[in-house]
Amino acid sequence: MSTTPDHRQALVIGASRGLGLVLVDELARRDWQVVATARTDGGALRADADASNGRLTVESLEMNDPEQVAAVRERLADRRFDLLFVNGAVNRGNLSIDQVPTDMFTEVMITNALSPLRVLESLRGLVVPGGTVAVMSSEQGSVSRNTEDGYELYKASKAALNQLMRSYATRHADDGHTKLLIDPGHNRTELGGFDAPLDPKESIPAVVDVLEAQAGAPGLQFLDRHGEPVPW
Repeated sequence: MSTTPDHRQALVIGASRGLGLVLVDELARRDWQVVATARTDGGALRADADASNGRLTVESLEMNDPEQVAAVRERLADRRFDLLFVNGAVNRGNLSIDQVPTDMFTEVMITNALSPLRVLESLRGLVVPGGTVAVMSSEQGSVSRNTEDGYELYKASKAALNQLMRSYATRHADDGHTKLLIDPGHNRTELGGFDAPLDPKESIPAVVDVLEAQAGAPGLQFLDRHGEPVPW
């Protein structure tokens, strides 16, 4: 199914829970036609898809598996999307970097930095001319704002994500796509902790406002949920 004047099309990677789940629900509520991926079928995403009157469909994907990413690309080869949004991260606790085991470092860097860019490279051909590619980042990836102790590995992984996105944007500077790194703020999720100050059902609609407002503006920006620039 190709993009039609009546329905904008979105592909959201990593939507089984947390911010990704709220994101796809908000897009569908705004009458986007959404394809969302999750590592396993079922759960809240499947229930939301079943209740969406066809606005939301689900694809199975383990983002860290390049073969599965390629398989999704093949299954969606006939689709074209106005928005490709990659969401997915892990946080393995508040350890100083000297305490981080090598396998933990590798896992977090692959999940938070390498895999999102692999996904963009693999799926960018499904995005229409003038469309948007976006990645969920974090203010904690801002080097200039790293002035408080804690969560060193997570911060490093998000800084690496931002740097890789800069490289991606440089390499594809002439493709006409809007490119966004989005800081959604500190939300109450399994990743962000349930004492975090923000409710995803309030912050994610603001994120979608930013995605819609920035559509058609080529180049890379690192923005918060209010559409304000986040310093690198």
